[in-house]
Amino acid sequence: MYQYDAIDAEVLADRVAEFRDQAARRLSGELSEDQFKILRLMNGLYLQLHAYMLRVAIPYGSLNPVQMRRLAHVARTYDKGYGHLTTRTNIQFHWIKLRDAADILEALAEVGMHAIQTSGNCIRNVTADPYAGAAADEIDDPRVWSEAIRQWSTFHPEFTFLPRKFKIAVNASAADRVATRVHDIGLYLARGDDGALGFKVFVGGGLGRTPYVGPLIREFLPAARLFSYLEAILRVYNRHGKRDNKNKARIKILVSTLGAEEFARQVEAEWEKIGVAGDLPDTELARIRGAFAPVPFETLPPNSTGFELAKATSPALARFARNNLRPHKKPGYAVVEVALKAIGETPGDISADQMDAVADIAERWALNDLRVTHEQNLVLPHVKLDDLAEVHAALAKAGLATANSNLITDIIACPGLDYCALANARAIPIAQQIAETFADPDRAEKIGELKIKISGCINACGHHHVAHVGILGVDKKGEEFYQLTLGGSAAEDAEVGKILGPALPANRVAGAIDELVEVYLRQRNEGERFLDTYRRVGLAPFKEAVYADAH
Repeated sequence: MYQYDAIDAEVLADRVAEFRDQAARRLSGELSEDQFKILRLMNGLYLQLHAYMLRVAIPYGSLNPVQMRRLAHVARTYDKGYGHLTTRTNIQFHWIKLRDAADILEALAEVGMHAIQTSGNCIRNVTADPYAGAAADEIDDPRVWSEAIRQWSTFHPEFTFLPRKFKIAVNASAADRVATRVHDIGLYLARGDDGALGFKVFVGGGLGRTPYVGPLIREFLPAARLFSYLEAILRVYNRHGKRDNKNKARIKILVSTLGAEEFARQVEAEWEKIGVAGDLPDTELARIRGAFAPVPFETLPPNSTGFELAKATSPALARFARNNLRPHKKPGYAVVEVALKAIGETPGDISADQMDAVADIAERWALNDLRVTHEQNLVLPHVKLDDLAEVHAALAKAGLATANSNLITDIIACPGLDYCALANARAIPIAQQIAETFADPDRAEKIGELKIKISGCINACGHHHVAHVGILGVDKKGEEFYQLTLGGSAAEDAEVGKILGPALPANRVAGAIDELVEVYLRQRNEGERFLDTYRRVGLAPFKEAVYADAH
């Protein structure tokens, strides 16, 4: 993975010292909250319902055991013993005291971590495939490009104060594990007809108040021209973005208003003006690529006798293997999904002790590599099949062996009204109730892949619009209600879901999900996922099941 150099360390040290002075001035009363707000947000510090929240960047979801242990230290020392992983592959600490914030940032800087550009109208954390470097079908390592974008965009003087926050995703495989097309810019690595490396460029995706799947504006962009093209996109956005209306300031509104064809025309014209002067020098890309040198995999047989024997004698390991293991590009290895979705727990939460445990596991068995996914889980990308029984045992000991990856209890949920000042309704209790309703692991496996995502408000931090079953919390005269959507997808077949019907009270949501599942089980054809069945039969039978009593 990329390691920060002496210049990076100096920049972070200066930033911490600057913020330490700003925080001291706020604590002394020299700065008002209005004056301090923009300064703290530039350092990822939010003021939520009950306390300050610090959002720490995990660039493209990649970190090492040393960094994970430092996050555990922050959780244990300065918070209530846990952190919360987000759909931007960041980690949030929800109970921070302002007097401790600079000390936390200093501790993070010592291991090459920070909270810069995790808030504000700037280019936020870039997301990439959590299987990067392990996926058999990846065209190139997306981390290389994500890191280059991170360096290019951090403190970029022209793009520090955009009309609105801005999010970029890089995907390198046929399977989209990054929700690429619901980003402001979605980049798919591709090969041209001559085999040259490049990108398909999608612009104008995004969720929130007005959800859009981003349209394709360039079929093939030569890789060497990426940064001048990104600059052209952002200049057109900076020129036309609606700074006077927060609800219409995202680039998705601009692309929709102009039309994808006209937006693309303006980008191409701007790109021609910029020329090759805006491109990343080959030497810089080579330097960054060098940080992602090929992993020294061992030559192993494709199967492991020991692992097969262990599965035969351990139903728990066999279930974990069915649901949480993914193929690896190298024989004898597997990608391990570590689901932070234990029944009854808060989706995406991880305790300090669990952080330490997973750091130990990565150090001993996973080549010192850890990933955070946009679905609020972890990945151990490089584990030998021979070691899987021991890895599973270590995960189980830490309470991290929940075997439900991509199943109905692998729920995405934002913090909701339990923490967030913007939320209209709670998300965590709803997720817990649904998980408990489907706690039987045999039934969950029978149902198969079913992605439920919950947001506590229209800002859609839980990505509910692109869930197979999405749940949006709304306020009705001071009461919490929940609107259901069906048929969304964040994958390569990206689609915004359709509203099922009137919002339901909190005590009806889990039961309604149960009714939807029963319709699916009755209607599905052999091999169909929930999403496949919905697309074939439509909304009507599901709506009838949930609202039958209302007629």
